[in-house]
Amino acid sequence: MSGDTNAVQGGRRISAHAVCTAIRDDIVSGAYQPGSRLTEELLARRYGVSRVPVREALRTLESEGFVTTRRHAGACVAQPSEREAADLLDIRALLEPLGAARAAQRRTEAHLKVLRGLVRLGRERAQGGQLGELRPLGDWFHETLAQASGSPSLAALLVQLRRKTAWVYAAAPGPRPAPPEGAVRPDPAARAMESWAEHGALVDAVARGDADRARALATAHTERALSEYRLRRPNPVRTSKHSVNTASGRN
Repeated sequence: MSGDTNAVQGGRRISAHAVCTAIRDDIVSGAYQPGSRLTEELLARRYGVSRVPVREALRTLESEGFVTTRRHAGACVAQPSEREAADLLDIRALLEPLGAARAAQRRTEAHLKVLRGLVRLGRERAQGGQLGELRPLGDWFHETLAQASGSPSLAALLVQLRRKTAWVYAAAPGPRPAPPEGAVRPDPAARAMESWAEHGALVDAVARGDADRARALATAHTERALSEYRLRRPNPVRTSKHSVNTASGRN
C-alpha cells in the first residue's frame, strides 16, 4: 500500500481524511493529552489502518496546530500556550459575527430549515434538562450557520476555530475560579435555555436578511460564550506526564 493514502478495513477503503477526523476528535475529547506522543504504529493499530493514512493525517493535524513534531520524539499532541488560547478567542470574536452577517445575505431555504429545526430541538432538550445532548446540537447549529455564509474558506475557519477553542480550554484541568464577590454562577439549565433563545433570535435575523442585526446578535452571543471559556482557564495548560497513548486511554 506504499504511496496509497487509503486503507482497507472490513472490505472498504478508509481515507486519510477519515483517519485525520478520528485522531482530531480524540485529541479534542482529551483521549490524547497535550504533550503525549502519537506513534504511527500504535495509531494504525488503534484505528485499524496502515501507517500510510496515519502519516498523512498527522501532517494535516500539524498544519492545523493540533500536532507538533519534536526532535527525537516524533509527532506529539501540541501544547497550546496562554497567548495562543487568548488569540483563538480574539479571532473567533472577529470571525463569528462576520459569518453570521454573511449568512443573512447568502443563506438558502435549506439552511434555514436546518437551523430552525436545531433551535427547536435545542430548546426542547434544554427545557427537559437533557443538557448532555446540547453540545452536538450546538456544534451542528454553528457549522450550518458557517456553511450558510456561502464562503467555504470562512466556514472551514469557523469550524476549526470552534474545535480548537473547545480543545484548548478543556486541556487546562483544575478548579474553576470562584466568581467575583457578590456574583452568582449561572445555573447550567438556565444558561442553556438563554443560549438557545439567542440562537433562535439569530436565525430570525438571518431569515429576514438583516445582516447588521445578525452581526450584533452573534457578537453578543460570542462574547458571553467566550467569557465562560476564560472562566474555565484560570491557569496555564499543564504538561501531561503521559508519554505514549494506547487504546486503553480512549474515552
